[in-house]
Amino acid sequence: MTSAALLDRVGLRVGDLPCAIAETAFPVRVPPHYLGLIRRGDPDDPLLAQVLARGAELLDAPGTLTDPLAEAGFGMGQGILRKYRSRALLLAAGACAIHCRYCFRRHSDYGDTMLPAGAVDDALAAIAAAPEIREVILSGGDPLMLSDTRLAALLPAIAALPQVTNIRIHTRMPTTVPARVTPALCALLAGLGTPVVIVLHTNHAQELDGVVAAALADLRAAGVHLLNQSVLLRGINDTPPVAAAHARRLFACGVLPYYTHLLDPVAGAAHFDVPLAEARALEAALRADLPGYLVPRFVREVPGADSKTPIWALD
Repeated sequence: MTSAALLDRVGLRVGDLPCAIAETAFPVRVPPHYLGLIRRGDPDDPLLAQVLARGAELLDAPGTLTDPLAEAGFGMGQGILRKYRSRALLLAAGACAIHCRYCFRRHSDYGDTMLPAGAVDDALAAIAAAPEIREVILSGGDPLMLSDTRLAALLPAIAALPQVTNIRIHTRMPTTVPARVTPALCALLAGLGTPVVIVLHTNHAQELDGVVAAALADLRAAGVHLLNQSVLLRGINDTPPVAAAHARRLFACGVLPYYTHLLDPVAGAAHFDVPLAEARALEAALRADLPGYLVPRFVREVPGADSKTPIWALD
């Protein structure tokens, strides 16, 4: 889909926008369910802003990088990243159903970095040889782009590693393609015998309609723990009323807010950036308004740090 075609699908013309649109090497991709949640005729729709390629993506913003988290330095074999001592991340898939314009891996060459189907045994052997790794995290791309058959081969093999105490899956699929939450997937997750955490990625309450809520209820019924992480985005979720409404809607869907990430300095996304001072003010406003368990941890990922860095610790 082109940017112009996306605008046409939501009842807009280029002249309706306060900015130019663009066609870039990172193409526009929007699945039907998410597309249906975008308000027609609204150039300021917060979901549209997350997926529409704007001319600002073509600007050369100082300080932005194609590998903003320096992930190339954390490999422990093809398809495996180890940023933190007790966790290993498997790049299980090289595609997503939706292309978020602020994605920190938008420039990644997944052909060189993702886990090939034929290399799973080697990857698991590498993890087994590091007994301090207690959690295996599936990422990508989006790991739920894998078929139920592929997951049925991969997840039990991870669960069988003696030191692994839980499996985490980072995915946008239950909210962008809720039909992906199939009975077979839920049965697989329920039968693993190892706790499963799914970390969703939503940024706005509008993404959590009744169809998504039903899919999330199916995951909870399968015993899955549901968390959410967001990215703090200019003009999308950077005000207290919007952020608080998102947290409350997540809880109504059985999901706990987990992280709100400051934007990674990825090339092509600088126009989404929210300054640190504003992020701190937003977090303080949420603490004043919400119970503590609904306030996500506001963090920045600093390459080489032992963990995510809370924004109060940033200069």
